[in-house]
Order: sequence, then C-alpha cells, then structure tokens
Amino acid sequence: MNHSAPEQPADVVSRLRATFRSGRTKPVEWRTNQLRRLRELLTSHGEDLAAALHADLGKSSTEAFRTEINFTVREIDHTLEHLDGWLRPESAPVPAHLGDDATAWTQYDPLGVVLVIAPWNYPLQLLLTPMLGALAAGNAVVVKPSELAPATSAVVARLLPRYLDADAVAVVEGGIPETTALLAERFDHIFYTGNGTVGRIVMRAAAEHLTPVALELGGKSPAFVDRDADLAVVADRLARGKFLNAGQTCVAPDYVLTDPATALALESEFAQAVETLFGTEPQQSAEFGRIVNERHFDRLSSLLDSGRTVTGGDSDRATKYIAPTVLADVDPKSPVMQEEIFGPILPIVTVADLDEAIGFINDRDKPLALYVFTESDTTRERIAAETSSGGLGFGLPLAHLTVSDLPFGGVGESGMGSYHGRYSIETFSHRKAVLEKPLG
Repeated sequence: MNHSAPEQPADVVSRLRATFRSGRTKPVEWRTNQLRRLRELLTSHGEDLAAALHADLGKSSTEAFRTEINFTVREIDHTLEHLDGWLRPESAPVPAHLGDDATAWTQYDPLGVVLVIAPWNYPLQLLLTPMLGALAAGNAVVVKPSELAPATSAVVARLLPRYLDADAVAVVEGGIPETTALLAERFDHIFYTGNGTVGRIVMRAAAEHLTPVALELGGKSPAFVDRDADLAVVADRLARGKFLNAGQTCVAPDYVLTDPATALALESEFAQAVETLFGTEPQQSAEFGRIVNERHFDRLSSLLDSGRTVTGGDSDRATKYIAPTVLADVDPKSPVMQEEIFGPILPIVTVADLDEAIGFINDRDKPLALYVFTESDTTRERIAAETSSGGLGFGLPLAHLTVSDLPFGGVGESGMGSYHGRYSIETFSHRKAVLEKPLG
C-alpha cells in the first residue's frame, strides 16, 4: 500500500510546466489524442459517473447523461471536428510601405499551465468542458474538483490519470486550504466557475502574477413574460429550465417579471407544468434532484415564505428536499429577491409594462442570462438593445448554453471571459501577431 504524502501544489505545477516547456502538448496530434481519450473515459464509465452525480446531488441517470456526460461528449466531438480550422493561422493585409514581399498573420499559441476550478452544481460538465478546451489549445491543465461533490471528485481523480497524459493533466482534490495553495502558484490562466465572493478572491490571487482569468459567475437571471405569450408553453419551458437540477443551475431563470393580469393567469399554468414534470408528489419523483447540503437547504428554506405559494412550498431537511415552488405577490424587497436563489424557488414579480421591466432589470447587477417570452418583434428588439446580460434567450431558457458555436460567459457581476467551441481556443491561447519580411 502506498502511504506517500500527496504531491504538493507547487510540485504539481512545476511538473506540468516542465511538460509544457518540453513541447509535448503543442502538436495537434497530442491534443486530439487527449480529447479522444477523454471521450473514451466518458463513454466507458458513464454509469460510474452517473452514480457519483446521484450520490452528490440526487441527479437522475437521465439528467446526469443529458446535462453532464453526453453534454461533454458533444463538446469533444464538436472540437475534434473543427479544431484544425480553428487553429489555422489567419492572414492579415500588409501596408504598402512594407513592400509586396512582406506577409503578416495571427496564430494561436498555447498559454502554458492552466488552472480550472470547478463548482459543485454540475461537477463533471463544468470541470471537463473548460479542461478539454484548454487541452485543445495545447496547454497543460490542473483541475480542482469541488469538495462539495465528493463522489464525483473521487471518480474524476481516479479516472483522469488512467486516460490522460498524467504529466500534462493533474487533479488536486480538497477544500479551501488546497485551493488557497493552488492560487498561490503562478499559472498562465485561471478559469473559475462559482460565486462572486470567491471570484474576487481568485482575481486578487491572479493579480499577484498578472495571470489572466475567466470568471464564470451567476446572478439573478430574469424571465420577462409578455401578455401576448402562450402561457401554457411559457410555464412548461420555465418550469423545465428552473427546476432542472433542483434549481441549482447558474443560468436558471431566477424570477419572472410580468404584468399583474398575466401573473395571475400564469399561476394555474405553473401548477400544471410542475405536475406534468414531477407528478402530484415531486418528492417521490426520480427526476427531481436534491439540495447539495444542509447549509444550502437552510438558506433556501428561509426563502419559502417570501410570497404567496402557488405550488410547492414544502421541504424535508432529512433528505435535503425542497419542492419545486412558485411564489406570487413577491415584494422586490423580500429576501428571495436579494441574492441569486440557486434552488427550486421561482418568484413572480409584477411590473406595469415593458418600460418598467427594462428599468427593473437595468437597476440591478447584469445577469448571466435574460429570457424573454413574447410574440412582439418590437419587444424583442427593445430588450436586446436596452439591456445587458451574459446571454439572451427568446422563448427557451438555458438552450443557448448547448450551442457550441456560441460563447458562454457573463458580463459585469455575472463574470468575465467566455468559452465553448472556438471561444475556448481564444480563451486558452495567445493570439500572436507575426510579420515576415524576407532578407533578400
């Protein structure tokens, strides 16, 4: 039995930096081989990973494969299909004074050693998707899984060294002390997903080494429902987007904005939508997850009386269950409206009209996502032009996250930087300007 002490963060970074400097990670063949090996890991151990996700978050097998395992496989396949084109140098026009024989281009160079710090809510997808982007860009990568998803962290730590180049990819498990030790090291890029409080800590640590960061944070993502929308469709789509992963999704609709008459009409539609998704007893539904831990359960439980209960409202601390809940008559000053909910509670806040809705959104921090349900082109155009958010979805929440050719990221308090598809290459590379003028 091996009783040796775990490798220290400084030694991990030093070892990976030596690998990067050797040039091993730069050839496209190495990069694509790592992605294919990662794909093999996911397809060969899907059931193990799904079981870990169920242990950590109560995720059903269907949800685990759809939102974590297969999601990541699709991102791998998309990257493998397009990587050569993304990495191709791009020529640039040269001014006449440099002569006809001068040429110029840009090329993507790997940054070096990247740190990926993952959250607990999608502990596989939000670890592996940025990691695979960093590998595709030719970097070595240290990944730090969330200690709040210990089963998933353990499986990842066991499997990644078996499938990927262990001198170029390292897993560091642990909590705050281990993360703090990692942040004291010099990286060439830090990619963090989580809350703004820790995001600021990450950014301060990165500043010590002038290390660039991508911060994928969150916020209160609004859903505006216009009076002309099909409310049965709206309620169904909002319920699916909100209650996925028991509401623990960074781009989940956080609250609904609509006029009073539409709010009243939505109530019965939401009750029906929840019953359609999870039955009359959601606590017995295999498709409805659980809150990650008691601390978050207690925080969410305290928000349940922030309005009149339309549906749900019950909870069970022993199983960390909070029912899919919709609240009406919610005061914007109530506790549920003061911070990102990150749980299965959907408040409805009333506004007089579109102007007031736009003002309500703009008076608050820029959200990670904004969702709009309307038949009006004018309304769509106004919201697109007059608000700022990380992403904007018309008619369907969360879906923009699944489009690999769209950048995913926040703005302002909801984050900085983006990734997915070619945007991962841009995030994890230096776009170098090159000019060549022959000597002869």
